[in-house]
Amino acid sequence: MTDAPLTPREADDALAAEYVLGVLELAERSAAEARIKRDPAFAAMVRGWETRMEGLNDDFKPVSAPDLLPKIEARLFPAAPLAPARRGFGLTFGWLSGAALAAVLALATMATLTPPRPDLVATLATADNRLAYRITHFGAALQVTRVAGVPAVAGQVHELWIIAPNANPVSLGLLQDRPLVVTYPEPPAGFVFAVSVEPEGGSPTGQPTGPVILTAEVGQNT
Repeated sequence: MTDAPLTPREADDALAAEYVLGVLELAERSAAEARIKRDPAFAAMVRGWETRMEGLNDDFKPVSAPDLLPKIEARLFPAAPLAPARRGFGLTFGWLSGAALAAVLALATMATLTPPRPDLVATLATADNRLAYRITHFGAALQVTRVAGVPAVAGQVHELWIIAPNANPVSLGLLQDRPLVVTYPEPPAGFVFAVSVEPEGGSPTGQPTGPVILTAEVGQNT
């Protein structure tokens, strides 16, 4: 079984979400901004995602970034009195100092490039654990992996939904053989994940139509 390709509308909706999340490359973001001005339907998708994402910032206050550059420069390049010039070993010592500094900078760069560790967001499982999905968050994406059980029977599919408090379910995608990775911010406590059984290809209405077989609330039993 393979993942069904996105329809043009689904692709546009995904692009609108990525634009609102700010994860597009510069060229892609510029193209999206130009399209917003000329394509009312796409602009409406962007406004919809902005509305859905607006509440995620309520628990966060703006914090100014500390000015760490002077402290970093002071530690890397401490002021010291000039030593008298020496022959022979002086040149070697200077080369070794430069090599040590380069090593420090290389290690600092590697530390900043270390990929983020996935954080467990929720686990959806039946009472007997015969079917279970694990949801983790890393970077700007959610990954949903089936850790027990099998996919839906032929002609049906498991569909993942996220439900904000007092809001309608929003589909995050279809759960099949491979893990589902979707661009999405880390959901706050109180959001609910649900899995329903839908016809092959997903819900035809944009809302759950089949039985809901799994649910889990963010912040509960993760």
